[in-house]
Amino acid sequence: EAATAAKSVMDAGIYSIYTTGGTTKAYRSLFTNATPIAAEVMLAAVMDLTLNELHDANWAYTSGTYWVKGSFIRSFINTFLKEDGTPFTNTVGWETMLFKDEVKGRDKRLQQTIRLGDYKRISGGAQIPGPPLFSYTFTGYQPIKWTLDDMYYDTRDLNINSVALFRYAEVLLNYAEAKAELGTLTDEDWAATIGKLRSRAGITGGLTAKPTVVDPYIQSVYFPGITDPVILEVRRERGIELSLEGFRFPDILRWKRGELMKMEWNGFYVPTLLTPMDLNEDGILDVVFYQGTKPSPALTGVEYVNVSPTIGTNQNSQRLKNDTSGELTWMNNLTRTWDDKRYYYPIPETDRLKNPNLGQNPGW
Repeated sequence: EAATAAKSVMDAGIYSIYTTGGTTKAYRSLFTNATPIAAEVMLAAVMDLTLNELHDANWAYTSGTYWVKGSFIRSFINTFLKEDGTPFTNTVGWETMLFKDEVKGRDKRLQQTIRLGDYKRISGGAQIPGPPLFSYTFTGYQPIKWTLDDMYYDTRDLNINSVALFRYAEVLLNYAEAKAELGTLTDEDWAATIGKLRSRAGITGGLTAKPTVVDPYIQSVYFPGITDPVILEVRRERGIELSLEGFRFPDILRWKRGELMKMEWNGFYVPTLLTPMDLNEDGILDVVFYQGTKPSPALTGVEYVNVSPTIGTNQNSQRLKNDTSGELTWMNNLTRTWDDKRYYYPIPETDRLKNPNLGQNPGW
């Protein structure tokens, strides 16, 4: 039924994958335009300044207190392919690559999803460098997907960009997943769905034929029970294309991979303490990681991040995996758990009082 429904939309020819602006701009435009892009966006919430109907994406992703410093983890960032369509984790030495290097030559959605490279902000009408800021991120992978570049929008709920609720890209992904699960996805299906999405992202390889080789990284880290390379790649694509759009947790539940909620929250690789890092290669130093006493005198404009085992009498949640080097980690001092009862929501008590025959879902 999912395949049939998706195919009917595809065959109608009303919607298409938006490509105006090219591989470096088209994808992000879907999430920054005030007017929904009708070619691809099938349903959207439109903001209205006059009615004060606005949202707070900028405030959420550029505040250290308003939200939770939402950040991607490195394990997920690793799933973005290289431009030639091969896995990034096939690259020799990827484990110790610096942030400025690991983000190069990748799926163009990466630079439209997080701060990196030549990303710029606008302050008072002038462009300024926009490297990841540890005031707002724990891992270094700071989202920009729903945000506007002008810093004017950072201070409260001022965002005027529309919110896409249903995109044609989702239809293509639904079709690809349904056909893959049925075992009937053809090369033609692949080219019309996954290939089309990857082409928009500047990927050049593997667009016209479905994969035949399993990527050991995505299999071992995310889906060890899956041996079909087609299903693995469809799931990769769904995670990347629909990131921050509210699909990830429901997808994880559908795939019965709740154990992923116990994954380590890891960030980019830090080779050594007390060495200033230029994250966007603009010649300006951005961040220093240290333990103990903050270095003095401090470098102007540089963020200092304390990765000591403890701060005062409290355990420090921000650490490096090997103590003085390695991937950033966040809250490894806490034990993460998963309970299978969370595959279902509890039936509300008010409903059970109205109808005692409803019972309750397992574990609740």
